[in-house]
Amino acid sequence: MNLIEINGLCKNFPSFQLQNVDITLEEGFIMGFIGRNGAGKSTTLKTMLNLMKSDGGTVKLCGLEMPKDELEIKNQVGYVFGGVDFYPEAKISRITDVTKTFYKEWNEELYKSLCERFELDQNKKFKQLSAGMKVKYSLAVAMSHNPKLLILDEPTSGLDPAARDDLVLLFQEFIEDGKHSILFSTHITSDLEKCADYITYIKQGQILASNEREAFRQSYISVAGKKEQLTPDTEAKIIGLHTHQLGFEGLMKTQDKELATAGGFEIAEPTLEDIMIHIERR
Repeated sequence: MNLIEINGLCKNFPSFQLQNVDITLEEGFIMGFIGRNGAGKSTTLKTMLNLMKSDGGTVKLCGLEMPKDELEIKNQVGYVFGGVDFYPEAKISRITDVTKTFYKEWNEELYKSLCERFELDQNKKFKQLSAGMKVKYSLAVAMSHNPKLLILDEPTSGLDPAARDDLVLLFQEFIEDGKHSILFSTHITSDLEKCADYITYIKQGQILASNEREAFRQSYISVAGKKEQLTPDTEAKIIGLHTHQLGFEGLMKTQDKELATAGGFEIAEPTLEDIMIHIERR
């Protein structure tokens, strides 16, 4: 079963357009959603959840249609977005008592377990939490009403490496029964190297690629060499070409590997971060 089916999603602003976004994710998988700031990641996620009205396209989450089944969808989807401050003067325990009344299947035992795991003090006011602890609290709430799908916007932002690693393990635990999925945007591509099954790349409001993580990564090669090795033909094929005193570096499509080999270029497998850096140089 597909937990996400988005077709032709559009959202128009005076200076930006989200254009015909298609995303599909079946149950049991994690999809990383990447692209530079302003590319349309948050707009896509918020429009999916009807937090912003779309200007076209269709959205189905957990087999239900948005906005027709919005209430039931939001019982089956947990979501976390940055910049949500709840009530800054209220204690966490009070915020939770109010929040859980909106959900049909609140799991108090799971909530307490997550709070213990995240070392969340229920007696603290929300404003007393660090940025990272606010993310952890939001995630604990999002996961405690037994959602089938998590939609997360920069969930590991503001966390130290150890805390990020704990979240990555938690994400893997969430999907291991094959009935749950996660879509999350992030700039921290090393987290995706650890846990993402799929990568969807958005640039200037359009989906550039959506594929299995390794297939996406292996569709590119990193190339480097001396400036004199460049020819008009090879230069035209290099994505995000960067020249410097010692030579050049860039990215090429794997289908152009023979051209790179013939040119005597040094060839290596790129990381997701390498791919993102060079694509955004175009």
